[in-house]
Amino acid sequence: MTGLLGALCLLCGFLAAVRSADGSSLVNDDVRRTIDLGTHLAKISTDVTLSNSGHSAAASFLLAVQPGLESHLAYLGVTLKSEDDEEAMLVLEETSIRGKSGKFFTARFGSPLGAGAKIKLTLEMTFTHVLQPFPTHITQAEKQFVVFEDNHYFYSPYPTQSQTTRVRLASKNVESYTKLGSPSKSEDSIEYGPYKDVAPYSQDMLRVHFENNSPFLSIVSMTRLIEVSHWGNIAVEETIDLKHSGAVLKGPFSRYDYQRQPDSGISSVKSFKTILPAAAQDVYYRDEIGNISTSHLVVLDDSVEMEVRPRFPLFGGWKTHYVVGYNLPSYEYLYNLGDQYALKMRFVDHVFDDQVIDSLTVKLILPEGAKNIHVDTPYDIDRKPNELHYTYLDTFGRPVIIAHKSNLVEQHIQDVVVHYNFNKILMLQEPLLVVAAFYILFFTVIMYVRLDFSITKDPAAEARMKVASITEQVLTLVNKRLGLYRHFEEAVNKYKQSRDVGTLNSGRKTLDTEHRSLSGDIAALQSKLKAEGSDLAEKVSEIQKLDGQVKDLAQKSSQEAERLVAGKVKKDTYIENERQLASKRQDLISKIDNILDTL
Repeated sequence: MTGLLGALCLLCGFLAAVRSADGSSLVNDDVRRTIDLGTHLAKISTDVTLSNSGHSAAASFLLAVQPGLESHLAYLGVTLKSEDDEEAMLVLEETSIRGKSGKFFTARFGSPLGAGAKIKLTLEMTFTHVLQPFPTHITQAEKQFVVFEDNHYFYSPYPTQSQTTRVRLASKNVESYTKLGSPSKSEDSIEYGPYKDVAPYSQDMLRVHFENNSPFLSIVSMTRLIEVSHWGNIAVEETIDLKHSGAVLKGPFSRYDYQRQPDSGISSVKSFKTILPAAAQDVYYRDEIGNISTSHLVVLDDSVEMEVRPRFPLFGGWKTHYVVGYNLPSYEYLYNLGDQYALKMRFVDHVFDDQVIDSLTVKLILPEGAKNIHVDTPYDIDRKPNELHYTYLDTFGRPVIIAHKSNLVEQHIQDVVVHYNFNKILMLQEPLLVVAAFYILFFTVIMYVRLDFSITKDPAAEARMKVASITEQVLTLVNKRLGLYRHFEEAVNKYKQSRDVGTLNSGRKTLDTEHRSLSGDIAALQSKLKAEGSDLAEKVSEIQKLDGQVKDLAQKSSQEAERLVAGKVKKDTYIENERQLASKRQDLISKIDNILDTL
């Protein structure tokens, strides 16, 4: 009797173990895990053959995340593979299991899994900051080693009949690894299992200590600003705080060794590649100092590749701050039907391969007047209260959508859709404001110039203004008259070279005609100065007398040139006479200039 009771107790225990936490009788028939540690992320891909060993259909199943890693989980995706090899993503809903640690999710089948049926699932998990540098501090010449800790077993609320695990490493240099079940090691991978009849929630620590010199880059914080304009442009600007989260550099940094030895600072980061949209233009890359020229832009058919090279290489613990911005044509991202608009853009874009963003803030600035705003996102985000942004010609502010999310990886590069209403008539607001501003400005200037706001007129001030105007005209005419002598001198020089009398006579006629006209205009202005009672009239009279002497000297200079050409005077005598005439002419012009300076 006692033996029968014991057998019944064992049977009950076995059935209790088979029964899952959600009350169904699901079993993991076959589990094949692949843990990819080739980068600074831990990417775990698990192929599961799930069967229903109960008597009723199951509508959903549970997924569990290993305790200790739940806070590092950045992405979890489940793909259901049908008999036709068609794949479908399942929707996950976070839940909890009383008395069990870890993180749990509920996934619903497309159609209930019948009793005795099987189905194939693929689980994709990405964990951040789980590869811990060990040692934590290294010199420039040392290589970087990291430690990864997980579970030998597939952590699940269901029993597992058979399980294998493959760990892919970043190099073949392995310091140590746990050896549960006599694993086999090849060049850069370790094979664990198969493990048979694993109970639900089984745990046994898996630990690997290996060399990993891949870029341990993490974006500590990032602000993505998107400003939408209905005039055809979308401006994007990303402000990024970047940190090397690998082993901290110990000791000094030698740039000489870094450039001379290929393996010096092997775990450091010189540059990385940022992928921008194919339509990106007017790209800039700068920091607090200014523009950073050590970057390259390559335009491809489907994207724009930007090689971001900081001002200094990044070692463990080092940080940098920079800003990347560009413009996009709005017709590729903005759609409308009447007054209804939809903006479809990525919530976060590709910054570098295997990116990790610890904290992201997205600010989306819509046009002034946008209302009935609704946001559709492919995953949960933390929406903050909308704000207002004021820029040129804004009156009541542009609505700003603010969203925040932590712990993002490449799988989060997905589109977000913003729906809003906008009355097209509001597009005329800014042009009309510009027109109104110029109208008011011009009207004010016209009123100020045309109207006399003085209480009494000042005759003396008006007289001074009139005299100043006449003097300005005199200066212009005198300078123009002095220019006639330079042109006449050029005609004389041409005559000496060509011996063409027509050239000289034409120059003399031009001088006489225009000189007579200008002198008459100056005399008329002199009379006006006398009428105004200004003593400047006497200075103008002195200028007229000096100018007459200048003209006489110019005529004598032309006569001497005629005598030289006719052979009536020797060349040496001509040069001496011309030098004396030029000296006298220059003295007279200097006196005229001195008088002009006093006007």
